[in-house]
Amino acid sequence: MLRLAISPSTVDSRKKRSYGFGTAVEAWLDAQPNGGMTILQGMYREWPFFQMLLSNMDMVLAKSDIAIASRYAELVSDTALRHRVFSRLRAEWQSTVDALLRIMEQASLLESNPLLARSIRNRFPYLDPLNHMQIELLKRYRAGDPNEDVVTGIHLTINGLAAGLRNSG
Repeated sequence: MLRLAISPSTVDSRKKRSYGFGTAVEAWLDAQPNGGMTILQGMYREWPFFQMLLSNMDMVLAKSDIAIASRYAELVSDTALRHRVFSRLRAEWQSTVDALLRIMEQASLLESNPLLARSIRNRFPYLDPLNHMQIELLKRYRAGDPNEDVVTGIHLTINGLAAGLRNSG
């Protein structure tokens, strides 16, 4: 039986920084410095639930674009707050990608599913303009633009992005 144990002090020190998959893997590896990654890689190879979990993360991360996310972050008017929150988000995103690739023993996201990787890559040229339009529409809406077309445009971009991503928006 595999026993997963992370000391409370390791978890407590990470609570201040972030709270995602990347942070959890880092805490696990800190608690299990000799063989922790080997255990995670073995779990990935031998446990269908863990394979599916990481496979789904692989797909979702491949659909994410941290540069586009930074444009959405610009909508936050409080510069200090924006930098504080988005820097944590960016760090956790990178930590998650790095941990996932190490566990799955891949060099890039969706390396094990090149057909899906190509499909997602081919969608970005259509999704990127929708993201940029949505950001501009959100700026107008927040600035108090009373035009009903602004709200309609926001709704249309939400639907377009959800359809293009094929599982979220």
